[in-house]
Amino acid sequence: MNKMMIKMLVFTEVFFFLSLIMAYVYMVYYGDTRSAGEIKSLHISTTGFFTFILLSSSFTFYIAEKNYLKGNVKQLKIWLVITMILGAIFLFGQGNEYYHLIREQITLGASVFGTNFFTLTGFHGFHVFVGLVLLSILLTMSLLGDFNSNQSTVIQTVGIYWHFVDAVWIVVFTVVYVMPRFMDMKT
Repeated sequence: MNKMMIKMLVFTEVFFFLSLIMAYVYMVYYGDTRSAGEIKSLHISTTGFFTFILLSSSFTFYIAEKNYLKGNVKQLKIWLVITMILGAIFLFGQGNEYYHLIREQITLGASVFGTNFFTLTGFHGFHVFVGLVLLSILLTMSLLGDFNSNQSTVIQTVGIYWHFVDAVWIVVFTVVYVMPRFMDMKT
């Protein structure tokens, strides 16, 4: 039942992020002539590194799941901690990028680009944060012995959410950081 519910949540979140991405593309790529200059303030290599970190967290969570299914709770705990560290590093990178953009006067209210960029990436960051909260609950439950038998689907349920958040970032990273390098932006 819990896996079905998380799949329904993820289904609705797909449309939520699709709406944010469509608004970003329309408003930034076709609506504001200042956006081209502001997009150049984004550092694809730095964010690419943090993207790799986030995607690695999907792999580490997968390893945690597999260890749980094998009954290896000790490895489950270790890989959950590693996943949480990688997710936190990603959020640190996002916060660092926000800091540098704000120093360049690119803010939520300063331009169409700022509004759309901070809204899209901010909501994604919020979802990563929620995922970290869920992971910390899983870790706490595992430390308390709740996962000593591999009968629960809670870990797989959280995994669906975590992998979704990572998959969304692939699309966001492509639209926000990669596509502008191949498009003729208005300047």
